[in-house]
Amino acid sequence: MASWRCWSATSGRDGVSPEDLADVYRSTYRALVRFLYRKVWDAERAEDLAQEAFARALVHKPENARGWLFVVAANMARDDARRAARERRHLTLLKSEPPDTSPPSDEALHTDSEREVLLLWDSGLSYDEIAAQTGLARGAIGTTLARARRRLVEAFEARKTGEHVARG
Repeated sequence: MASWRCWSATSGRDGVSPEDLADVYRSTYRALVRFLYRKVWDAERAEDLAQEAFARALVHKPENARGWLFVVAANMARDDARRAARERRHLTLLKSEPPDTSPPSDEALHTDSEREVLLLWDSGLSYDEIAAQTGLARGAIGTTLARARRRLVEAFEARKTGEHVARG
């Protein structure tokens, strides 16, 4: 884990002070790395992305640093996944195999949204913070969490019985 001293080395613009950012770093870094790990499934990459998110916070000095960090980190993880997918498609084209160019289904888009809400909630964000970060209405957060939990239980049960999760 990188040292928090990098925060105090930068003088702040109007708004969030370096000392405040240092406090956010100390209280949020581990949760942010866990959040990112669940997205990228690579501990070192999760730490790198968390550090990059904090470096960006030094520049942008967000008012709600904790919520902002989770959104920026999620976007960076998503960009990372897209970059990896492009590289895989490129390798597929080099092998002369036809790539899967079908657009994601509505089901996949809903599942991604549910997963994001569940991960943000698990990371300790409030319903208001989750709503602000995902663009969902605050009233939809509870419903989305319930649906995400139900899908998680269904996936767990299907795994125990050997069924494929995508069925039914």
